[in-house]
Amino acid sequence: MLEPLASRGYPFSMSPQKIAPFFAVFFIMLHADAQPKGFNYDEANVPAYTLPAPLIANDGSQVTSASQWQQSRRGEILSLFEQSVYGRKPGKPDELQFTVTSQDNNALGGLARRKQITILFEGGDRPFSVNLLVYIPTNRTGPAPLFIGYNFNGNHTIQSDPGIDLSKSWIRRSENGAINHRATEAARGTSSKRWPVETILKRGYAIATAYYGDVEPDHAEGWKDGIRAFYKTDENGDPLALTDWSAISAWSWALSRMVDYLETDADIDSNRIALLGHSRLGKTALWGGATEERFAIVISNDSGCGGAALSRRAFGETVQRINTNFPHWFCETFSLYNGNEGALPVDQHELIALMAPRPVYIASAVEDVWADPNGEFLSARAAEPVYALFGKEGVGVTTQPTVNTPVGDFIGYHIRTGKHDVTDYDWAQYLDFADRHFDR
Repeated sequence: MLEPLASRGYPFSMSPQKIAPFFAVFFIMLHADAQPKGFNYDEANVPAYTLPAPLIANDGSQVTSASQWQQSRRGEILSLFEQSVYGRKPGKPDELQFTVTSQDNNALGGLARRKQITILFEGGDRPFSVNLLVYIPTNRTGPAPLFIGYNFNGNHTIQSDPGIDLSKSWIRRSENGAINHRATEAARGTSSKRWPVETILKRGYAIATAYYGDVEPDHAEGWKDGIRAFYKTDENGDPLALTDWSAISAWSWALSRMVDYLETDADIDSNRIALLGHSRLGKTALWGGATEERFAIVISNDSGCGGAALSRRAFGETVQRINTNFPHWFCETFSLYNGNEGALPVDQHELIALMAPRPVYIASAVEDVWADPNGEFLSARAAEPVYALFGKEGVGVTTQPTVNTPVGDFIGYHIRTGKHDVTDYDWAQYLDFADRHFDR
């Protein structure tokens, strides 16, 4: 889709090559009435805005080289996101234990080897652990590249495999086969539509997932049973109050601890790990990828406000609305920008830029207007100047592409038909993207 003002750098054209994005406008207007009322779904009502310049340092100087970005400017932007949006988090624990609690070398009819690992955190005032499920394809030799991502309702929901342990944690959605927020056998495989496990394995990729509620239950008081009640200091040993970090920081920090384990697993190629997240976990994946450079590829699926979408557009979900409904997701400071997005010292294109020069993929859905698909695309495009410092091409187009037409090189993007979800179409693009960047 086109921005309404040519002054924003998106020239108006009705050439055949640029008519296609207007079909996306039609679909967005068609489905806007299915979204929460009282919010803007009209491009004409997007406020005028100026994005923070990722290549202008805090002292006003211009960043002109990859080394300047890596050595100084990247750290400045990372600190601004910590201070203004996601908050700080601890460093790597001194005491961290990995225990393989079960292993099946003939899982899924021989398609995979299944491992279940408990990651035990020590050093706090009580035991704390996260359970990681890993499938490794049997149709390959040598360490396997891997897709990792959180699931929403327990490891047992991604596949009907009876050997997967039922989660013992509080489950957010009782309608997914849980009763009174606790897992039951009826929950097995209820999220398998979002996890085409067999397809991924047959492509030669391993899969790792954990239930994000193991790290912190997803509600305002979830911190009491989560990692934020366990660690009291940051990576420098300074006091770390509850308001200094957030659920998203906690979830992303634990992803790094999973990489700590994966580096010890000879079955996994820890140099080729792709991190994927959907919705609130897409926000988590972007922050996790920004703060953890061991993720070789980062993928955001329909992440919206606080994820890939530009905050300053105030299109669909806004900063004020997300802070009101989900105050635990972000640090306390983020609420200062409720209704005042223009005062934010950063915007989400700079979060995407923090991945550079690693490949990053941003995906949207036509009917998911709440997540501002055009804002996600424009954010990806505005990260291109940072990738250019490394000689890497970004999305490579100036306007949002035709529906179901992936674009981009080191910044991939697509908008697909359908709703807020993870589909087989999405996975097909992510697998192709990983194949290309992992030279497979």
